[in-house]
Amino acid sequence: MTKLTLQDLPLQGKKVLMRVDFNVPLSKEGKITDNTRIRESLPSIAYILQEGGSVILMSHLGRPDGKRSLALSLRPCAGALSSLLHKNVLFANDCIGDEVEKMARSLKSGQVLLLENLRFYEAEEKPEKDPTFAKKLAKLGDFYVNDAFGTAHREHSSTAIIAQYFPKKAAAGLLLQKEISFLGSLLLHPKRPFYAIIGGSKVSTKMAVLQALAKKVDGLFIGGGMAYTFIKAENISIGNSIHEDALLPSAKQFLTNCQQSSLKLYLPKDHIIADSFSEDAHSQTVLTEQGIPPGWQGMDVGEKTLQEWQKVLKGAQTIFWNGPLGVFEFAPFAKGTETLAAFLADLSCTTIVGGGDSVAAINRLGLAQKFTHVSTGGGASLEYLEFGHLPGIDALSDA
Repeated sequence: MTKLTLQDLPLQGKKVLMRVDFNVPLSKEGKITDNTRIRESLPSIAYILQEGGSVILMSHLGRPDGKRSLALSLRPCAGALSSLLHKNVLFANDCIGDEVEKMARSLKSGQVLLLENLRFYEAEEKPEKDPTFAKKLAKLGDFYVNDAFGTAHREHSSTAIIAQYFPKKAAAGLLLQKEISFLGSLLLHPKRPFYAIIGGSKVSTKMAVLQALAKKVDGLFIGGGMAYTFIKAENISIGNSIHEDALLPSAKQFLTNCQQSSLKLYLPKDHIIADSFSEDAHSQTVLTEQGIPPGWQGMDVGEKTLQEWQKVLKGAQTIFWNGPLGVFEFAPFAKGTETLAAFLADLSCTTIVGGGDSVAAINRLGLAQKFTHVSTGGGASLEYLEFGHLPGIDALSDA
């Protein structure tokens, strides 16, 4: 790795200010429903403590838009982390200010302090609003470590701007290193055949990454709501299915480019369609070539699609998957995503899942351990594959 790493730092008796991603899902009662992101931070925390340092953790949670919100306090995360570490985790009611500085100063080796939600300040997401915010955060530690891959694609105060206050002292944590290692190998030397499966609802957020992947993969599979923009671009009726008319010219051009470069592009062959966007809607299966009738919308891929895709994917050496194949939060339309997840979990090739809903699906099915790598960042993993670098990584000190 070309950047300074956590293992390069002399940690004995030092305070490490570490950016983690504790943006966990919460129930209506404010209980954490999936602590994966907290668990992913444990190796770096444990390493610092074992080396005789203390840790000051900072994270965001949700979108409070620069306003304090009790519902988005990180306090529950302090409790969850305490249980996982089997030790008391101190909690600061703010992330900057005299009181927080005092708590950080009095921190002893082996202790852990979690700061309150960074996004209670507008300057976290918009550093230009208050350039002193990053400087105030930087006061708290001797070293800066970024272990929040899920936010490394954001040029925020705590992920990029802060590093300038730690010349030769801003390093990558163990999770960040693991993410870069797996995704970097995909970019530079994947074992072939290398296939990418991209799902989710919007083409607009993924068109650039599709274009980047088209130059790297041996076959590209497009599912989920985004497939309907491409199907409409082929002049096939899609009924009321989600699509983006503004992206039709780009989708048409993309289909032409794939044809000209002989890239194998797999769109769904059939669909489970419904007469309304609800769990108890009437549903039926139609072939893509038949088109989807007016008043009906695509909700999942059908059996024919799954069979064709599995036949091809069976021969893969490397697979990258990002995004569900249907409206998997509704049980009747979860089959495509769940069948794909179970199928990929049983393959003996390298399988990498990139963030968001695909990860939620494999966690729900208890399959995470069967994948080679489950990325903690959806948007970050896609941008890393697209650009080969991210602002939060670029900002770190060179090795």
